[in-house]
Amino acid sequence: MGSHHLDSTDHPDAPLPVPATQAGRDGLAAILARPERAVIALDFDGTLAPIVPDPDQARAHPDAVPALAALAPKVASVAVVTGRPAGVAVRNGGFAGVPGLEHLVVLGHYGAERWDAATGTVTAPAPHPGVAAVRAELPGVLDRVGAWQGTWIEEKGRSLAVHTRRAEDPQAAFDLLREPLAELAGRHGLIVEPGRMVLELRPPGMDKGVALTDYVRDRGATSVLYAGDDLGDLPAFTAVDKLRSDGVPGVLVCSGSTEVTELSERADLVVPGPAGVVHLLSDLAGRLP
Repeated sequence: MGSHHLDSTDHPDAPLPVPATQAGRDGLAAILARPERAVIALDFDGTLAPIVPDPDQARAHPDAVPALAALAPKVASVAVVTGRPAGVAVRNGGFAGVPGLEHLVVLGHYGAERWDAATGTVTAPAPHPGVAAVRAELPGVLDRVGAWQGTWIEEKGRSLAVHTRRAEDPQAAFDLLREPLAELAGRHGLIVEPGRMVLELRPPGMDKGVALTDYVRDRGATSVLYAGDDLGDLPAFTAVDKLRSDGVPGVLVCSGSTEVTELSERADLVVPGPAGVVHLLSDLAGRLP
């Protein structure tokens, strides 16, 4: 796929990429046939935004908002499904107050929070009490394990994430921390969700699959597309598989990463990172009435 500036109005007849699987082709056909009943769901980091060493600096690909604004009015909804707090994803994505994005929702903290573009407000339940306990103990655990050097804690409000990407040996630090963090999380009723050189300690029962399934059912959608890039997106891939077996066609898109082969092997369509995702959204918008 080219890296030129994307404007779907330039190429409304641009051929859409063809999914490698029959299920994916059926999903895409269903979206094209009844777009007004389709949910387009997307992870944020690594899918709409390039992965950067400091998560606070992550910003949506420059063409993402124009592509989403072109697509959102033509489908039932566009949902950004992320482990980040909803407000952070809205800020880093530049989603607030954009004409055309009235049909956008952000399901933050794996669906525990929801931001609606139509109202500009976030709704959320009270945080899990285990998060505060883990927050207090986490620095001591990192210190005892000897993994403090180069690792850092990301405060996410409803969860905490330990990043090892900046460590001297990121994979070794990641492996070293898995067990002690699982033990800490377990003591306070939390679970550990591994990602790309990150271990997130968060409440159980909420994952992208639960969030996506609930949202698709809530909207009465008859088709779904989900794009992701990381291990945290596997539950959403599984949810789309389940929806397909229940008669809701879907497309699984991997934002091409060599880091997470489990995802690319399960995807119907692999695109070259956020630029490829944006290109796909733009082409899809150009094809819809």
